[in-house]
Order: sequence, then C-alpha cells, then structure tokens
Amino acid sequence: MKKTAILFVLFLCLSAFNIQAQESKINGDAIFGDLTARHIGPALMSGRINDMETHPTNSRIIYAGTAGGGVWKSNDAGTTFNPIFDDYCQSIGAVEVDPSSPDNIIWVGTGETWTRNSVSIGDGLYKSEDGGANWKKYGFEKSERIANIIVNPNNSNEVYVAVLGALWGDSEERGVYKTTDAGATWNKILYTDQRTGCADLAIDPNDPNILYASMWEFRRSGWSFESGGDKSALYKSTDGGETWNKIHNGFPEGQLGRLAIAVAPSNSNVLYTVIEAEKDERKGLYRSDDAGANWTQLNNDFGLTVRPFYFSRIVVDPKNEDVIIKGGLTGSISRDGGKTFKTLGNMHSDIHDVVFDINDSDRIYAGTDGGVYRSWNGGTTMEIVENLPLSQFYHISVDNEEPYNVYGGLQDNGSWYGPSRSTGGINARDWNSIGGGDGFRVLPHPTKKVIYSEMQGAANVWRYDVENELVKTIQPLPVEGHAKLRFNWNAPMATSEHQPDRFYMGSQFLHKSEDMGNTWEIISPDLTTNDQTKQQQEDSGGLSMDNSGAENHTTIFTIVESSLDENIIWVGTDDGNIQITQDGGATWKNTSLNIPGLPKNTWVYHIEASVHDKGTAYAVFDGHTMNDMNPYVYKTSDFGATWTSITTPEIKSFARNIQEDYVNPNLLFLGTEFGLYITLDGGKSWSKFTNNVPAVAIHFIDLQKRTNDLVLGTHGRGVIIIDDISPLREITPEIMTKKVHFFESKPTVMVDQSGFAGSFGTETQFVGRNPSRLPQIKYLLQKRHTFGKMTMEILDMDGNKVSTLSPGKSKGINIVNWNYRIKQPKIAKGKTTSGSVSPRVPAGTYKVVLTKGKERYEHNIELVYDTNAGLSEADRTLKQKVNMNLYNMTQELAYIVYQIDTILESSDTKNKVKEQLQALKETLVITTGDNYVGSAEPQLRELMAQIFSKIAYSYDKPSPNEMENLMIIEKRFNKAKKEFEKLKSKAKLKNIEMKSFDDFLND
Repeated sequence: MKKTAILFVLFLCLSAFNIQAQESKINGDAIFGDLTARHIGPALMSGRINDMETHPTNSRIIYAGTAGGGVWKSNDAGTTFNPIFDDYCQSIGAVEVDPSSPDNIIWVGTGETWTRNSVSIGDGLYKSEDGGANWKKYGFEKSERIANIIVNPNNSNEVYVAVLGALWGDSEERGVYKTTDAGATWNKILYTDQRTGCADLAIDPNDPNILYASMWEFRRSGWSFESGGDKSALYKSTDGGETWNKIHNGFPEGQLGRLAIAVAPSNSNVLYTVIEAEKDERKGLYRSDDAGANWTQLNNDFGLTVRPFYFSRIVVDPKNEDVIIKGGLTGSISRDGGKTFKTLGNMHSDIHDVVFDINDSDRIYAGTDGGVYRSWNGGTTMEIVENLPLSQFYHISVDNEEPYNVYGGLQDNGSWYGPSRSTGGINARDWNSIGGGDGFRVLPHPTKKVIYSEMQGAANVWRYDVENELVKTIQPLPVEGHAKLRFNWNAPMATSEHQPDRFYMGSQFLHKSEDMGNTWEIISPDLTTNDQTKQQQEDSGGLSMDNSGAENHTTIFTIVESSLDENIIWVGTDDGNIQITQDGGATWKNTSLNIPGLPKNTWVYHIEASVHDKGTAYAVFDGHTMNDMNPYVYKTSDFGATWTSITTPEIKSFARNIQEDYVNPNLLFLGTEFGLYITLDGGKSWSKFTNNVPAVAIHFIDLQKRTNDLVLGTHGRGVIIIDDISPLREITPEIMTKKVHFFESKPTVMVDQSGFAGSFGTETQFVGRNPSRLPQIKYLLQKRHTFGKMTMEILDMDGNKVSTLSPGKSKGINIVNWNYRIKQPKIAKGKTTSGSVSPRVPAGTYKVVLTKGKERYEHNIELVYDTNAGLSEADRTLKQKVNMNLYNMTQELAYIVYQIDTILESSDTKNKVKEQLQALKETLVITTGDNYVGSAEPQLRELMAQIFSKIAYSYDKPSPNEMENLMIIEKRFNKAKKEFEKLKSKAKLKNIEMKSFDDFLND
C-alpha cells in the first residue's frame, strides 16, 4: 500500500512536470498570422533547370522542373512562368504531363538528378488532377531522386517511374516502378542493387509495351565521386516491364557509366544513347536503327562526352529522326543523324534539358544552369526567360545602408549585391556583379565601401573598392614552411566587428589579415582531422575524371569571431571538428568530442556566436553527405565544454544555418533543406514558417539590425525577406493568454523621398516586391474573431477621429497598414472625374482604438517627419495649414455644387434663377467633354485639385509661386461663394429637401 502511494505521488509530480513543460512551449504555427515573406529575386541570372516538359496539344503550355526552385508553368510559350508547386519539395527531378488528360493530370518526381555536390534532395512523387492547382503525394518518400516519369499514352492508369535513388549512400528504393491503378499501388519491375539506379527511361510512342531503361552505378561522398561500374547497363522490355534484356551489341567493353537514351518519335526504330565508358575513345554518341538490336558509335566530341554525370540528356526532334540535341557545357545540335554537331546559340553554360515546340521544330526551349532560354530559329540564337527567380545562393550577408543591400554568391552565376528596396520594385538593373565563377561568401567591409567576394575553392578572392572601382585579388597564397593549402569549394571568410580592416579566411589553417587581405598570418595549426584518405581528389570522378575542386575535404568551413570579445574565435570543419580559441589564436581547443548524439565527422556547416553571452554559441551540423538526413543543432553556454541538442521532432530535414535574434536570446531561426523553422522558446519547440516561404533549401540567414528584417539566402528561390520580425520577440506564454496584445513599434518616418520608376522593358521580367513604408499596427489575437462587431479607428490625442481602418481578425499576428493620411475630401460632382487628394496628418502620437464587441483596446503609434527633406518646423506648419485650407475649400465647393444641383432639380425655382445657377456651376466644375481627347477647359474644381495635389504630394513647403496661384484660386472661390449665396436667396427652398453640410459629408 505504501509503495502504491509513493508511485501515485511520483506520477502526479511527473504529470505536473510534463504539463509545465508543455505549457512553456510556444506553437508558432498559431502565431505567425500576417507575418509574410517577400521575394526579391534576382532573376537576371536565374538558376539551374533539371527537366522541361511540353503540353502534347497546346504549344503555349510549358513546364520547367527546377533544381531547387519548384515547378513553374508557362501559358504563353515561355514568355513568362508562374510557380505551381510552392507548398512542396522544391528540388525537382522530372515533370510528366499525361498525354490522355494533359490539361488536368501532371506528375512530378522530386529530387534533382544532375548529381553535383550541391544538389538538393527529393521527398517523393506527386500528382495533380487539376492542372497543378492541387497536389497529392503518391509515395516514394525515400527515393531521394526521381529521374523520369512516363505515362502510357493509351492508358492513364499505367505509369512508370525511374528512381535514380540516393546519392550519398546505399538504397533499396532504386530502379523502375510501375502502377496499373493510377498510383494507388506500385511494383518494382527493374532493380539491380543498392548502388545502381535508373538514370533514364524511354517508351516507344508506337508501342507502349516497349521500354528502354538506363541503369547507372554511382556514389558520391563529401570528398569523392564515382561514376560507373559493372552494373551500369541499358535494358529493353517488350512486355511492359515484365522482363528486361540488355541491349549492348556494339557497346564499349568493360565498365559503363551514365547512359542517356532517346527514341525518335517520328521513327521509333531509331534510338540514340550517349555512353560513359572506360576508354575515352569509346565514349560518346551511339545510334541504333533497329530498335536497339545493334549500335554504332557516331561521335565522341568533347561536347558530347564532358561530365556525363551532369550532362546526359539527349533529345530528338519529334518530326525528324536526324535532328538531335545533346546537353553539355554549351549544348550541341546535329542535323545529320549524329555524324556532326555544332554548338547551340549563345546562352548560359551547362545545358541540362531541351524540348522542341510540338508544332514548329525551329522553336526550342533549353534548361540551363542559368534558367530557361528560347530560340525561334532552331537554336542559332537564344534568349533568356526573364521572370524565373531561381537564383541559388550559397551565402548571403547584409550591410547597414539605407536601404540596406543584400550580398551573396550563386551556383555558377558569380557574386552579386542589390538593394532590399528600390523605386518601383527591385528590378534586374538594380543588381550589381562583384565576382565570377561559382560565387560563395560575399561580405561588405564593416565601415568602408569595400566588398569581399570569392569564387570556388578560393581560386580567386577579390577585394572591390566600390567608389573607385578598383579590384584586387587577396587570397592567401602558399608560403615556405607550410603544407599545401586546402580550401573548401565554399571557402569560409569572416570580418571583425572589433577591427574593421581585419579579415579571416580558412584553409586547413585559420588565416588572419589586419589590412584587408594585403598581408596574411596563419594563427592556428591544422584544425581538421587531416585524414589523408579524404584528400585524393585527383582520383575523383570514376570513369570520367572530375577534379573540379568541389570535393576538396578536411578543410575549414565556417569561421566566426565573437562580437563580444575579439579573442574568441570559433572554427568549424567539414570533417567534424569544432574548434575554439579564447586568446586570439595562441591556443585552440577541439570541442567536437563533447557533443552527445552526433555521429563522428559530421560536417560543421555553421557556427553562430551569441551576441548575448560570450560563452554561448550555436552549431549546425549537416550529415547528408554521409547519407544522414537528420538535423543536428546544438548549443553551448560554456565555450564548448558541454553541448546540448536543441533539435526537436518538428524539424523534418537536415539543417544548414541558424540565426540568433539580437534582442531575445530565445528567438532563433533555422534554415533547413525544406524551409525555415522558428523557435520562440530557445529550441524547446520549433515551428515551420510557410507564409510565402516555399519548402526550399535555405543555405544562409542574416538579420538586419536596424530594420529587424530576416534575410534568407535560398538555393533555388533567390533572396527571401521577412520584414520586421520584432513582434516575435515579445511573445511569451503569458502574452499568449491575452485576448489582444499590441506589439511595440518604433516611430514611423513619413518618408518624403520618391523617384521615377520606368516600367519599360520589365513587362516580362521578375520585379522584387518592396517592403511597406507605412506605419503598421501589429497585434496578437488569442482567437480568431468570428462573432460580433470589431472596428479600428485612429484618433489624435484629443480624441478626434482621424481615420477608420479595417482590422485583421485572424488568430495570431495581425498587421494593419495606415497610410497616415486623413479621409479624402468630398469632391464636387461634374461631367468628368477629378483627382482627389488626401493630405497627411502632422507628425505626432496617435491612438489606435480596437473595439471588439464591448471591449476596447488602445495602443499609441508615433509618426515623425523625414529629416532628409530639410524642412523646418515652421515649414511643416505652413504646409499643414495650407493643405487643410485646400481640404476645407474642396469640401465647401462640393457642397455648393450639391446645393446647385438640388435646386436645379426643383420645379419651384424660376427658370431665370436656374439659368444663372447653371452658368455659375459651369465655372465651378466641368460640365462638358470627357477625360481625354475631348477635355474641356478646367474650372475651379480642377484648378483647386491641381494646386492641392502639387502641395500635398510634394516633399517641400509651398513655393511662392504656388502660394500666389493659391491666392488667385481662393479669391475666385470666395467670389463664387458670394454669388451662390445671392442666387440661393432668390430660389424657393421651402419645398426643397436639402442636406446639411455635415450630413452631406457623411453621406
């Protein structure tokens, strides 16, 4: 009995502990509300395309499956594209349109199949039955990469899926799969082993029982790549996949690598394959004229054989069996059946897929590392599609300019910087090139207009003097007495908040410069494991050598100097070491052995040194290059002596980057392979942020201190910004219990700056959205408001109503914009329309009143003037006085015209008086003509609106000329007012129902 009582008490204690733990967690999903991201591109360099697909009967519809930016659809022959897959994995392997129902059924296989070191992963197979509006998953969650999908042209229920499979490890889920019930169930119909996947799949358009499958043995690690083996082969089935046979007659001897396969639609006996073989002279293009029974080598030009793991697509003109295109560095086209080739027209290098227009073979669409290109003349010239913001950032940073700039390096597209805001939106012309090659880290100097950028493997590191347009290469070079330097493909750089000219770089050593890279010193020993078995890049590639530097390993990957103490430096390596010095590099301590639950040698992708405590840091480890897709995020509060995991089950994919908030240490942002996660409680729980942030790979995050903007560098959707995350800082469990909570806000500057934004030439371009510059009223609702009245008003501090707004009623964060202007004045009616002006309120404090049923909630917001305008307080007072004078005159004029119209409609008033009133009205408002070619002479209303607009919408005080013009208008108005009162006294008003001035204004 006593034992039972003790157990019961223990149960109660544990239950209370669990309840308390659950209560301390904060569910961000129910909070984010109106907090929404905006995309700023850029799109001028676009990004890698993995697969393209045409509609079989409508030549205007084209699909682009992108490497990291989702699926995009064009309805205008490639002039513009729109995303249709944002809620799902953004790495796309294959897109297939059902030939029997092309307007409805679309299949998408995720996971990029051009297997370079930086590719993203997939999470399965999807299907839409309404043209891409909605999607449903159909399995293959562990496939990682789907290379092809083929629907039987005669039977929509019969679908084949080619699974390439895992890149970094063994996988059973490889090979060719078939469904006969539209995806409800699947059968594996071709499988070799755990290292060999299906890289290409084709069907005979005249006999859907005939299939061709290319099986490829391959494996990548963080330090090497192997393409080819005994299991690579080309297979044929003549019975819908029931049985398969190799068709190698005429093939090279020995091991094979990646093979492409294509069937000529106009003559399905003609096949083409491109073979990766052991001997260079046996690589290249092969053709069969008897449906694969025999093969003949036709060509092994470099353009056909280069990097087969990356360029293996071959496409046949649907109308001519002798016209073929092979992907490659530049793309090659043959018009004589493969005997000779020429290069396609000028476009971004690295062509991965090509499709022909279904009606006109001179129209060609190419998917490249730089987006989609179109040709109207058979590939002689190419033009880029300008609205695909698919840029693939490896790294981003921000400066403190106004507006601030975003800097970053891109896959195969150099390095760039551009503004976070620009007149008319952020256009392609707003972006500036600051480096070539594959761009990686880009860092602005903390105090000077100098930018550091680099290309792959620190082959070049540039210091760019922006003002003087001077470029200098500054990468650390080998010196006598030191080992050969090993730089990661994505070599780390860092600046210092303590010494602005200090600049760090990492090889296997930490290099430090105190003069912006002019001179260097090594301040560490080799901080890596120095495992020499992982340093044999000259042997990388398998059957085709591929020592590009992308596999350089046992290198430093991340560097951060503490903002609280310049002697504290953290360094992370790609082979699992996390090192710290607390004395500026004199001594180092490896803390990797202190991390519980972390597999050995897991890549240290990012270290974030806390701005709140110098002993605190966060580390993100990425194990996906060892086939470990789990997230690893840790925190230390004692300089790495101990580490604690802050990973929770809510995080569904491996992570790369973490950002600590500068104000609230419990607010953290995590970039993962499938999107953004946020914790409001220091990592006890994480919530995925999906408000216009797709499930895209986020490689880096930065937080702009002045604006509180969260800036995401994505590998496939460019730069994404969440403006002003400061409301998230205030959220606590206590705040969550309040029915309404207003978030604090900084004073809003009523911006006077403006400019001109020409839109010519941007009709088909992507234009990044600007942030709102209006005061934003932000509040948290505990529950969605569904019943009863809910209103929002702006009052001045004397209680006078200034404006009425429509409140947000959703659960979580609500954001309401106010244009800091009073209600537009009532405008006199006339034959034509007249511009209406809404003047600003003066600077000061205003009260927001939210009425929810019988409850009233209040919050103050402050407006301040823009000091850039150079106006004195007296200038502002004069401007406000003139604006309100015009405002009142406008409404008085409207009331006079209303009264005239009412009297004119009366049958009691004498005709002579009516004629005089009509004549007066014709001097007050336009009564003839139209708003364009038949415009009449402007009258008092138009003249008044014109000067009102000039003064109200100008940043400046009224000029002497404007005041003189206003005096003329005011004199004319007063004269008209007197004349009206005189005529009004002659009219018989006894039987006329006339609204009062106040009722007229409120009508």
